[in-house]
Amino acid sequence: MKHITQAPHLKGGKSYIILVLLFILPGVVFSIDGKVERPEFSTGGFFLVENAGREVYNFNVGWRFHKGSLEGAEKAGFNDQNWTVVNLPHGLELLPDESSGSMNYQGEAWYRKKFTVPNHLNGQKVYLNFEAIMGKSKVWVNGNLIGDHYGGYLPFILDVSDHLKYGMENVVAVLADNSDDTSYPPGQSQKILDFTYFGGIYRDVWLIAMNKIHITNSNYRDEVAGGGLFVHYEDLSEKKVTVVVETEIANESERANDYTLETVLKDQNGNIATKSTETFNVGPKDFITLRQELEVDKPKLWSPQDPYLYNLFSRVMNRDKIIDGIRTRIGIRKIEFKGKDGLYLNNQPYEGKLMGANRHQDFGYIGNALPNSLHWRDAKMLKEAGMEVIRTAHYPQDPAFMDACDELGLFYIEATPGWHFWSDDSVFVARTIDDIRNTVRRNRNRPSVLIWEPILNEAPYPKEFAIKANQVMDEEFPYPGCYTASDLMRPGSEYFDVYYTHAFQFDEMHQNYHENTMENQKKYRFNFSDYDKPFFVREYGDCVESFRHQNAPNRAHRSWGEIPQLVQAQHLLAPDYIYSSHESITIAPRQLIGGCIWHVFDHQRGYFPDTFYGGIADIFRQPKYAYYMYKSQRKPGKKDNGEVVEPMVFIAHEMTPFSPSDVVVFSNCEEVRLSIYGEEIGTLSTQKEGLNINYPAIFEDVYRFYDMKARYRSGRGEGTEILAEGIIDGEVVVTSIKQPSLKATDLKLNVNYSGYPLTANGSDIIVLSATVTDINGNVKRLNNKYVKFKITGEGKLIDDGTIHANPRRIEWGTAPALIQSTTEPGDIYVTATFDEDYLNMKTEANITLTSKPADFPMLFTEEAGLDSYEKVRHQKGDGSNSRTKEELEIKLMETEKRLNDVLREQIERDQENIGGTRKDSK
Repeated sequence: MKHITQAPHLKGGKSYIILVLLFILPGVVFSIDGKVERPEFSTGGFFLVENAGREVYNFNVGWRFHKGSLEGAEKAGFNDQNWTVVNLPHGLELLPDESSGSMNYQGEAWYRKKFTVPNHLNGQKVYLNFEAIMGKSKVWVNGNLIGDHYGGYLPFILDVSDHLKYGMENVVAVLADNSDDTSYPPGQSQKILDFTYFGGIYRDVWLIAMNKIHITNSNYRDEVAGGGLFVHYEDLSEKKVTVVVETEIANESERANDYTLETVLKDQNGNIATKSTETFNVGPKDFITLRQELEVDKPKLWSPQDPYLYNLFSRVMNRDKIIDGIRTRIGIRKIEFKGKDGLYLNNQPYEGKLMGANRHQDFGYIGNALPNSLHWRDAKMLKEAGMEVIRTAHYPQDPAFMDACDELGLFYIEATPGWHFWSDDSVFVARTIDDIRNTVRRNRNRPSVLIWEPILNEAPYPKEFAIKANQVMDEEFPYPGCYTASDLMRPGSEYFDVYYTHAFQFDEMHQNYHENTMENQKKYRFNFSDYDKPFFVREYGDCVESFRHQNAPNRAHRSWGEIPQLVQAQHLLAPDYIYSSHESITIAPRQLIGGCIWHVFDHQRGYFPDTFYGGIADIFRQPKYAYYMYKSQRKPGKKDNGEVVEPMVFIAHEMTPFSPSDVVVFSNCEEVRLSIYGEEIGTLSTQKEGLNINYPAIFEDVYRFYDMKARYRSGRGEGTEILAEGIIDGEVVVTSIKQPSLKATDLKLNVNYSGYPLTANGSDIIVLSATVTDINGNVKRLNNKYVKFKITGEGKLIDDGTIHANPRRIEWGTAPALIQSTTEPGDIYVTATFDEDYLNMKTEANITLTSKPADFPMLFTEEAGLDSYEKVRHQKGDGSNSRTKEELEIKLMETEKRLNDVLREQIERDQENIGGTRKDSK
C-alpha cells in the first residue's frame, strides 16, 4: 500500500482541501518479479520499482494558465482565480488543423499550480522534473526563483526540497516564453522555420521524492559521461556478453555509512539472468560511481525484428533495508558501421536496407502537446507500416516516443535541436554544446539509438564546431557503439562516422530529367566507392520545384482523393524519373545502409502558409494510400519475437464516378489476381527480378464508371465489386473486396486504441473517427456534410469553438475528433450527429469509451473543468484600436514579409546545396 496524495475529482476548476487516500497502484509500479503486460512509460529517466525508497507523482493536473505578460505572477499570493485551469501537456492554445504560417501565439505565458506535499516526504530529496518547456522558462516555488532554462526539447530538473511547505499548500509558478531567440538552438525565427515551435509546458511534469542516499539523475548532475546509470556492452556474442553498469550514488545526508549496491538483470519472464553486489562507503555531501560487470550467458539480443528488453534493477541498501531503487530497460545489442560493408548488428551484416521516416512531433489541434499514448500510437503505426528507423526532425523527441521505439523495435536517429541557423555568439555555441551533452545523457542507455546527429540540421556552422561536436560525443559516450552523422558536404564531415547523401548525383537528380531505367540508375548513381564510410539518406521523397514555392508530387492531402494519393505513393516508391526513392535506396550497394522519407505525417510549418501534406498519414494519423504502399513492403511470416506479419492486399480505388480507369493494388504477396464484377481480369506479379521490394499491381484500363452504371440500370447491381486476391506459392492467402459506395445512409463511430487503453489521468487523448457509409458499410468518400459531437461522462472534446473541430466537416469519408479523459476512470459516451436532419439517413451514431485508472498518483488541488479550453488564441497589447497603431502594424507586417523573402531566398540557395557534390556547397 502507498500513500497517494490526490484531490477529489471535481469539475469546474474550484479549490478544495486536499485529501490523502490509500489504495493500490494499478499495475504500472512493478515489483521485483513483476512482468510488464502492456506498454509503459519512463518517469524522469527511470521506471519505478515498488517499495524501493522513491515515489513518483503525476504533476500534470490542475494548472492555472494565462497567455500573455503579467507583473507579479510569480508571487505566492498572486490572485490567479480568473485564470483558466488546464492539465498538462499543454500547448498554450488549440489550433485548427490548417495552422501553418506562424499563426500560433509566440510570447510569454504563465502557469501556476497549488498543491499539498505529504508530510512523510519531509526530510527527503524532492525534485520537479519538467520533460520539456518550450523556449526559455523560469520556475518559482512559493515565490522563490528556483531556476531558469533555455531550450525547448530537453529536461529541466529542479531540487525543490528546501522550498516546500510539507503538509501545507504550496504554489509553483512557471513563466514560459516561446518567442524567437537567437541565444539558444534552434535559434531560427519561426517565421522562416520549416516547423512550428508551438509552446507551453507541452510534456509531462513529475514530482519525484527519494531518500538522501540515492541514485542520481544524469541530466541533473551535469557530469561528463556521469550521473545516474550508464550501461554498455563488451565482448558480445551469441554465447556471452558482459553488461557493464556504472552507477552514481549521492549521499546528501550529514554522515557517512556503509551501503550495498545490488544490480540484478532479469529477463522478460522475471528470471534472474545475472546479478552483482557491491559494498561501498560514501561520505556526507559526496558522490561515488560504482562499476559492475555482469556476465550474461546466451543473451537475447535486441533488434528491430526481435526487440527484446531486459529489466535492470538497481537497489541501494543499508543492511536489509532498501534505501533507493529504480528499474532501467535495456536491450543488449552491438552496432557497427563497417565502411563499404555497411551496417552490422550483433556481429552480423544487417539484412536488406534500414528503411524508415522522419518525424515531427505535432498533432492536429494540440500542436506538440501530445500525451504519452499518442506518442506510443505513432510508433506503433510506423512499425506496422514497415518502418525500422525513425530520424527525429529536428530535435530530441518525447521520452514516451523513445520508450515505444525501444519496446517495438524502431531504430532511432537522435538530433540536436537545429535547423538552418548558426550563430558565432559564444552563448549560442555553449548552449548548443550543452544540448548535445544532455541529449546523450538522456538517451545513452536506449537500445533504439542507432546514430547521433550532434550537428545543427542544414545549418552553416563552421568546421571548428563540427570538430567540437565530435569531441563532445567522444567525451560523453567513451565506449564502442557511438556513431555520429553529418551531411557529406558540410564542413568537418570527415570527422563523422556516417555520411548523409542521396542515392543519385545531386545535380543530375535535381536539375535534369532522366527516365527511371536500370541503365540510368547505374549511370547517375552517387559514386559511393569514392569514400570509405557508410552512407544514409536522411531525407528522401520530398520533390519541390523550388524551396520558395513548395509544389511537389509527394505532397497530397488525404481529402484530394485517389489520383493525388496514388501519385504520392508511386513517387515515394519508384517514380518514373531518377530521384531518391524507396526503390533507389533498396538497390544501392550495402555502403548505403538505408533512408528515411520526408515526412511521415502531415505537420505544421512556421515559414510557409500551407501545412506539409507529404505524410503517409494526415495530421490526425488517418492513413493515405502511401501508408499501405509501405505496409506492402513487410514480408509476411513469423518473426523472431513471435510477431506474425499477415499477408495483405489493399485496393487503392474507390469505384466513384471520378475514379481512374487503372486499378492499383498494394500487396506484400508474390502475385495479385484481380476480378471485376465476378470476371477475372488477370494476375500480376509484385516482384521484379533482382529487386527485394514489392511493387503495386497496376491493372490498366479495367474500370469504367459507365459499366457500373449499366449494371445498376439493368438490375444487375448485386456483385458490383472489385476482388483482389493475394497469392503466395500459387495459393490464395488473402482477399480484399472493394464495392462502390451507394447512397449515404449511416453514420458510424470508430476508435483505434492500438494496444494502449485510454487512461484517466486528465491528460490522455484518444482519436475517434466519424464515418459516413452506405447501407452495406462502404465508406462514402464523396461527402462533405458536417458532423457534431457531444461528449458526456468522464471525458471531454478537444475544442474551444475556434478550431473547426465541432462541427467537423467530413473529408474523404471521415471526420476526426479528439477525446480527452478526466481524472476519474469510467465510461465516456460519445454521440455524433449531422448538423442537419436528413431524410432516409441515420443521423446519429453512439459509442462508449472506457478509461482505465491512472498509472501514477496525481498531485493537485484543482482540476480542469469540462469547458477548460482557452477560447482566445491571440492576445495583442492593450487592445487599442487606434488607426495610427493599425497603420503601423500593417507597415511592420509588410516590412517583415520583405525581410522574410530575403531570408527565404538565402535558405533556398542553401537548401539546393544540401547533400550535393558541388564544390560551392561546402
